[in-house]
Amino acid sequence: MTQHFDTAIALLDEANAQDPNSAGTPAGPRPAELVYAERMSATLELVYPQAGEDLKLAARAQHLKRWTLPRTDFPMDRKGYFAWRNAAKVMHADLAAGILSAAGYEEERIARVQGLIRKERVKRDAEAQALEDVACLVFLEHYFSAFAAKHDDEKLIGILRKTWAKMSETGHAAALKLPLDTQSRGLVEQALAG
Repeated sequence: MTQHFDTAIALLDEANAQDPNSAGTPAGPRPAELVYAERMSATLELVYPQAGEDLKLAARAQHLKRWTLPRTDFPMDRKGYFAWRNAAKVMHADLAAGILSAAGYEEERIARVQGLIRKERVKRDAEAQALEDVACLVFLEHYFSAFAAKHDDEKLIGILRKTWAKMSETGHAAALKLPLDTQSRGLVEQALAG
């Protein structure tokens, strides 16, 4: 890692620590996006231990200050969801650029991290695909169960199939090893059987 890495991670964490929403953790409630960022880093380290600095930065900045762009600011339909998601990717990348610049990174490296955050060239760029795998794994392990409680099985199976299609073989192998609850595991099995 370069001399700028620890500074950048500290600044990214400082930004996400401002999240007014909390997530439950064994240590008690903590800022939700900070917890998400830490989970992204931990999963990246587990599944892609050889990950380089750019990918590590992109994983930590994946949802940078996401609470500042609420989903409710967009129409509550499929088109609105994709518009929100695309706007969020651009916002995360732009915010990350400012932080990485403040940490001392050069423009070329910042642009690379931004491209990863925006998920450019997934399936054609190994690092972009790795980031997609990690995001899917974090969703499945930490957020799917609560999400599943709000939706019917048919919709969930469709979402799981789409999630599976986004992942690489490495992601698939890691997903099958996740410690999912019985209901989530059953839904994954139904999704894969179809």
